[in-house]
Amino acid sequence: MSKTADEEVDVVVIGAGHNGLTCAAYLARAGLSVRVVERRHVVGGAAVTEEFHPGFRNSVASYTVSLLNPKVIRDLNLARHGLTVVERDIANFWPLGIEEGAYLKLPFEEDRAEAEFARRSPRDAAALPDYYATLERAADVVRALLLETPPNVGGGVQDFWRGLKLGRSLARISAEDQALLLDLFTKSAVEFLSRWFEDPHIIAAFAFDGVVGFYGSPHTPGTAYVLLHHAFGEVNGVKGRWGHAIGGMGAITQAMAKSAEARGARITTSAPVARVLIENGAARGVELENGDIIRARAVAANVNPKLLFTRLVSADATPTAFRTRMENWACGSGTFRMNVALSEPPNFTCLPTSDCAEHHRAGIIIAPTPDYMERAYADARAFGWSKEPIVEMLIPSTMDDTLAPPGQHVASLFCQHFAPEMPDGRSWDDVREEAADHIIATVTRYAPNFRDAVLGRQILSPLDLEREFGLIGGDIFHGRLSLDQLFSARPALGAADYRMPVGGLYLCGSGAHPGGGVTGAPGHNAAHEIISDMGDNWLRRARRD
Repeated sequence: MSKTADEEVDVVVIGAGHNGLTCAAYLARAGLSVRVVERRHVVGGAAVTEEFHPGFRNSVASYTVSLLNPKVIRDLNLARHGLTVVERDIANFWPLGIEEGAYLKLPFEEDRAEAEFARRSPRDAAALPDYYATLERAADVVRALLLETPPNVGGGVQDFWRGLKLGRSLARISAEDQALLLDLFTKSAVEFLSRWFEDPHIIAAFAFDGVVGFYGSPHTPGTAYVLLHHAFGEVNGVKGRWGHAIGGMGAITQAMAKSAEARGARITTSAPVARVLIENGAARGVELENGDIIRARAVAANVNPKLLFTRLVSADATPTAFRTRMENWACGSGTFRMNVALSEPPNFTCLPTSDCAEHHRAGIIIAPTPDYMERAYADARAFGWSKEPIVEMLIPSTMDDTLAPPGQHVASLFCQHFAPEMPDGRSWDDVREEAADHIIATVTRYAPNFRDAVLGRQILSPLDLEREFGLIGGDIFHGRLSLDQLFSARPALGAADYRMPVGGLYLCGSGAHPGGGVTGAPGHNAAHEIISDMGDNWLRRARRD
């Protein structure tokens, strides 16, 4: 028997990750009473900064800034609440081998990028401006949809008008760009990129973004869209840039929490939810694991929809077809995270230096060719991880001296492909240390001083990411970014407008449109739908089946 309600609020938000905090801030700004409950001891979800070795702090899971929506930054006054973002010197750096000069850089400036690419292929360098212009046209279409609520297929009058608005917008797009979007949604990253480039190292440089968070080969259809998904961001008003939040990713969510609290939202940590309370077909609050009850007019869930509907919502509360959809919701992005404390920066044999240089302030990516990435995926399917894993390393302490002692550094290692579940029946707990050793050995092959420079490390296998942050299968996007799980089909047809098939229950996390990444867009969009529903017709809407 549930105990008496400790309090009653307009909306209770499950999860104080960046989308939950964004949603709470907008709801509180609208004058609603809001309570946020977070399972972990700190706000932020996967966007947190914590000490992992004495004197060394880093962004534990999410690790870089670009996709955070500029409207969210402005509306929540994040700069006023302490957020400062600085740009990387260059976008990325690829060690292609161990010989001096065997590397590729991607500067942000187009003329510098062309000159860099010309070292490997003058033809590909000449094609770069057209590729950038084409991708930017597609990114602009996606940007225009980020803060829009998708129409529900077969929905009511409101969905009809949303669909009509969308149709009019798409009708204004040229036939050439409509074909471009079709290619991006259906083709593989390699097939798409081969329209412009022939050098395998240059194709791999861009194809990497197509496999980040997507457990598949760069030849897998749909990876072209994942590439695009990583291209619509900006930093400090400059499109296509990547940057670092001073203080780590936790600085973003700390600023969001301050914004939400300044508007009246209450946030409670170490408060895991046991279940969503369902009464007469509608969500009416939550019960915490300690037995406390928080009653509410609505519940907004910033968790993976598979977790929500298989663990927190009773099976008989949703239609059978929807429940089946959630049970089969495709998760598992094949990622493995490490944070390491370093006595010195890595010194790459392909570009040796005596101290930090611009390539240390970039994304350092070990994935030299599409075939390398293909083998990594095949190995993961067969053995659990690759003999030659894909590794992206950032060294944020080169831009932020708050993270490590003077002269020392922290590095984030974001690694693909590592099977969401080991194929031989073993647990990730059995092999996580072995996999971590293998990742360090991979980097050391290109930077011989790396292994000896490691003072301490934090390991997050796919299973660790699920247990610690609720990322099912280690899925950083709360569900695969494939055509069957995007826009009006995210998380399901008929539930794309953030309203779940339980009255008063909303999805405000990355499992809703527009998907994963630290964007704040799902939280923003869900809040606006909740606010809309809190009008005179609220009771009718909240009790619908």
